[in-house]
Amino acid sequence: MDTSTTETRATETRTVVAEFVGTAMLVFFGVGSLVLAGDYINAVGISFAFGFTLIVVAFAFGRISGCHINPAVTLGMLLARRMDIRAAIEYWVAQLVGGIVGAALLFLLAKQVPRLVTDDAFGSNGYGGRSPVGIGGGGAFLAEVLLTLLLVFIYLTVTGKVTMVAAEPVPVGLALTAVNLVGIPLTWTSVNPARSLGPALFAGGGALSQLWLFLVAPMIGGVLAAGLHMLTHPGHPVAEEEREQVTGPRPHMPWGRRLGGRRPGAGGPEAGGPEPGGPETKPPEAA
Repeated sequence: MDTSTTETRATETRTVVAEFVGTAMLVFFGVGSLVLAGDYINAVGISFAFGFTLIVVAFAFGRISGCHINPAVTLGMLLARRMDIRAAIEYWVAQLVGGIVGAALLFLLAKQVPRLVTDDAFGSNGYGGRSPVGIGGGGAFLAEVLLTLLLVFIYLTVTGKVTMVAAEPVPVGLALTAVNLVGIPLTWTSVNPARSLGPALFAGGGALSQLWLFLVAPMIGGVLAAGLHMLTHPGHPVAEEEREQVTGPRPHMPWGRRLGGRRPGAGGPEAGGPEPGGPETKPPEAA
């Protein structure tokens, strides 16, 4: 088997595993802060639990997959032409399965807590009677679209490609914190179909009947974020190392010329060829 093909498949496997594990962690710890500790840390604590979890997971997996751990973010990256449709589908499958597995592990732990109610609750999202402030379906839809737009826009703006490097996880984690501070009183904050799917499956009841909104609205927010990013950041720069992988090293001067007017590889003293002539090198005429 070709070595490059083997390396490519290994890289694809690593990115899928990173998205799966990262999403499972976000659901387990983020939703877990709501299910297991919500009465003690309230909305502020839950918001920071989601944000801190995203930051630490992004530092762990950001260089591997970009740590999208959110189908809406992956959709934004796809529309921004930073990944192809095949990679996006792989990410989506890994994220949705990871969200279900994370919720399953949390459900097993929650069942060990006496008198903890999970039916029609379990950190699931909701509107109407299932919203802390009683917001209706239309308001919930609008809120999820706008909050997701902010989150995905920050992802697209602070990153130069699919992956995250250096301190890039910090602003996206802070964005998720801010989004949760606003969204928890409204809908318990989704902005992530994978985050909503897992808990709803184990909560059942009204959580499942309202799930469609928290699958659709975040994806629309991701589309709008990609469009806004194209308007505000046209020609957003890509990391230099990625550009060189695609186009090769940048020449020293335009049109592939080096200083002195020679093209790379042209004959010259350093290449064993004759010194190029010119007016300044023409010997003086005999007197």
